[in-house]
Amino acid sequence: MTIKISNARRWMTAGAALTMLVPVLAACSSDNKNDPDNRRTLRIGTMYGSSQDESYFRQQFTDMFEFSHPNIDIEIVPAIDYTETQFDEPDPNAKPVDPIEKVKAIMTGPNPIDVMIMDSGVLGSLVRDNLLMPLDAKMKESKIDPNDYVPAVIDGIKSQGDGQLYALAPTYSPSALFYNKKMFSKLNVSPPTADMTWDQVFNLARQLKSGEGKDATFGFTFNQWGYSDPYGELTTYTAPLQLRMYDTNAEKMTVNTPQWENAWTTITQLYKDHVMPTTEDLQVDQGQMDNNTRYNPYQQQAFFRGKVAMVIGSYGMINDIATYNKNYQKFEGMEQLDWDVVQVPSFAEFPGISGYTSLSSLSAINAKAPNPDDAWEFVKFMNGKEWGKLKSRSSYEMPALKEFIKVKDGMSYNIDAFTTTKPIPNQNSYEEQQLYNERPNLYMIQDLARTEFNKVIQNEKTVKEALAEFETKGNDLLQKIKLNPKGQIDGVNDGAYGGGGIDVKPMLD
Repeated sequence: MTIKISNARRWMTAGAALTMLVPVLAACSSDNKNDPDNRRTLRIGTMYGSSQDESYFRQQFTDMFEFSHPNIDIEIVPAIDYTETQFDEPDPNAKPVDPIEKVKAIMTGPNPIDVMIMDSGVLGSLVRDNLLMPLDAKMKESKIDPNDYVPAVIDGIKSQGDGQLYALAPTYSPSALFYNKKMFSKLNVSPPTADMTWDQVFNLARQLKSGEGKDATFGFTFNQWGYSDPYGELTTYTAPLQLRMYDTNAEKMTVNTPQWENAWTTITQLYKDHVMPTTEDLQVDQGQMDNNTRYNPYQQQAFFRGKVAMVIGSYGMINDIATYNKNYQKFEGMEQLDWDVVQVPSFAEFPGISGYTSLSSLSAINAKAPNPDDAWEFVKFMNGKEWGKLKSRSSYEMPALKEFIKVKDGMSYNIDAFTTTKPIPNQNSYEEQQLYNERPNLYMIQDLARTEFNKVIQNEKTVKEALAEFETKGNDLLQKIKLNPKGQIDGVNDGAYGGGGIDVKPMLD
């Protein structure tokens, strides 16, 4: 009995000592974040992915962070793991996947992520649902000045968060209005200037229209390839106006309005007047290649051939021009480009906002992050100077930190043209996505729009006639989609997309 009591006392004494020691050890390890024994896991959410292909994502976003933070392990958590349904049989009755709901699930589930990397179309929805941690105070504590970043990026992010910063982006994808100096000089026309409206640029483009047939030159194209998808270009051009084709319930068309009529008239008239070239215009002097003809990758690009005076081009087009100017002598009839850029034009009622600037790779902290300190450390690193210096070498994205924005070696152009245009706020993106998830057949409205728009360009209808027809057929189609949101709809043929016909027969009462 005495032995048992002695042993019991010995265990109690040891237990008490351990109880006192454990907090000390815990304090030593948890307070020292660089302690190799203090390992933590940071869970980072992505929109799409799988464990089989996460290596590219890690190379782009996390490898450098893990290298510089050896006691933090990164776990990648895709909101939509496409391998889970990769080999499933298609189910036409299955509910469409809602990407934003999937994102919210990994943020609010039993094992929530710490950081979410997303595009700007998702950010606003997460902010409205209070799922993200505001970063303004954290930036101030870390002495990070928002003024060090491109205003277009900061303002674009704030527009999604009621004036607050809920995310940061290390890079963005801007565009600018490229113009051919020689063509303006030849026709004695003043080149474009900063902060021009679309109407001013289109009026300028009319002055650049010259010649006929093989000698014809044109004023403007929406992209460096010239005439590709006129309706698609229309939708990007009008995006800042936030015009709706149907009401928020997708039950009634809203296209037969002065605003839509003005937009359709403006663009279709530029094609009809050959201020913007059609496919036929650009093919007049293409010629036929034979076995002795050197392949010319610029043959299909009107701006490089000196056929178009102005074009909307992405930041990456600068590299294309640099390569072209080093090799133009290898191609018969090609001349060196003397060029510059100004800001993408905007609408007078929405100055400085364009559908040709986009934000992606936005990093934000989950409001329910289990590991908020490391989450901020990651967001800060991803958008900091070390990472920014590496990302500044990208040929197709521009760094968000102003100090790394530089004119490419050996070139001279107005680089500020890429830094001032803000992206569209995407105010209705979530609601639109919800509608499309519930009624996937709404894509047919876009097909109908494209068909009617092309009929105007082809002089088969006036704008008023096309919009009236679009409204009538669209209203009927919306009711059919409401009754049959996913399946086959009678009267819609297979050639609707891309210039075919779409035949919507009226519903019988």
